[in-house]
Amino acid sequence: MMKMKIDFFTEGNISLPYKGITTRKLAIYFKKICKTLKLKNISIAIIICDNDYIKKINKKYRKKNKSTDVIAFSYRENPFPAVKLDSEPLGDLYISLEKAAENAMTYNVGLIEEVKRLLVHGVLHLIGYDHEKSGRDEKIMQKKEEEILRN
Repeated sequence: MMKMKIDFFTEGNISLPYKGITTRKLAIYFKKICKTLKLKNISIAIIICDNDYIKKINKKYRKKNKSTDVIAFSYRENPFPAVKLDSEPLGDLYISLEKAAENAMTYNVGLIEEVKRLLVHGVLHLIGYDHEKSGRDEKIMQKKEEEILRN
């Protein structure tokens, strides 16, 4: 049996539900992503925010003074001292629903489809994929993202 703990938080001037996006829908899709990736016994914090909030996070931790759609902080990269836990903490995933809505308009897709893509993208970062390392890594991550989104 797959154990999973998902904590949802909102930051900035945003709240759920947001244009049809609910914690229930996010949890259902997150579980599908984990099943596809064969991730078991994990925990994650999903922080839903607005553009201003994610811009502050992006500036502070990535030195980029602009809003973005998703930022992932993986606990696998900087593991905590060994403690017996019921689940592996994957990390924190920040998603700007305002930026997701902008992206959906730009790419002519529905908001839920864009949020699903951002969830997939963020989870892939949490488990070690990084499109910013090289063109090759970008292609590998993009292929994996497309594979998951087809399921």
